[in-house]
Amino acid sequence: MNNVKKQFSIRDLENLSGIKAHTIRIWEKRYDLLSPERTSTNIRSYSIGSLQKLLNITLLYNSGHKISKIAKIPEENIPLMVREIVAKNSIKNHSINAFKLAMVNFDQSLFIKTFDNLMLEKSFNEVFNEIFIPLLNELGMLWQTDTISPAHEHFITNLVKQKIIISTEQLQKDEPLKTDKVFVPFLPDNEIHEIGLLYINYEIVRSGYKSIYLGQTVPLENLIEVLNYFENVNFISYFTVVPTKDYINKYIAEFAETTKKYTKSELWLLGRQTQHIDVKSKPDMVKTFTSIEEIVAHL
Repeated sequence: MNNVKKQFSIRDLENLSGIKAHTIRIWEKRYDLLSPERTSTNIRSYSIGSLQKLLNITLLYNSGHKISKIAKIPEENIPLMVREIVAKNSIKNHSINAFKLAMVNFDQSLFIKTFDNLMLEKSFNEVFNEIFIPLLNELGMLWQTDTISPAHEHFITNLVKQKIIISTEQLQKDEPLKTDKVFVPFLPDNEIHEIGLLYINYEIVRSGYKSIYLGQTVPLENLIEVLNYFENVNFISYFTVVPTKDYINKYIAEFAETTKKYTKSELWLLGRQTQHIDVKSKPDMVKTFTSIEEIVAHL
């Protein structure tokens, strides 16, 4: 079982806050901003409360407050000042830091307020590309270095998924304007990394096309059901972990065989695993893309 991480090293604090460990030590010594515990070997250990405080201080510091002034602010007033800044400023650094604060503290309210403030100035696709993508990339690094726990990552990524789904649903209130093709986003068996595909689905709908979103871990034979209802079907899939490099070319061949009598169907692919596709044996109905932006440009 994964436990929520409650103790952090100074390197964890550096990774999460962007403040160098050397600077954190200076702030501790000169301004008494943090009070780490120490192990028997004199190594600093920080509580989740210390991490939250540092992230708040970092946001104030990046907003133009001098560290000497921050040190004099009563500790109970700092979170209030942070929320005021988040409410007034929706620029990238402030928002990403606010989302990290929400993640560390499992604070859904802060996540929603930060998102709502962003949406006052930006479209959803701007928020996703300018804020969520850098945030998710950073979370991947933080998770790999054990700075955050899987619980933190799941919490924040599920909130991002909710926003993609809600934004897509708002667009689906109108009938599709384009009828020359139907898109079917899906993930193959045992593939559960869904955020990229969810966002592609949003862009499909935003472009005026009908989308039949099938989601995670869909067996090949299930795709035939869609082909029995619609012509000119474009399947889209995101291969992050599966099919594995040893199976991906066989999977594509099986896909082509399964759908061969539906001559107007295509399969658009992107994701890490597509690098293992044998270009020479790839069927003509399969097209590969290097990024979400490239797929959006072809819609």
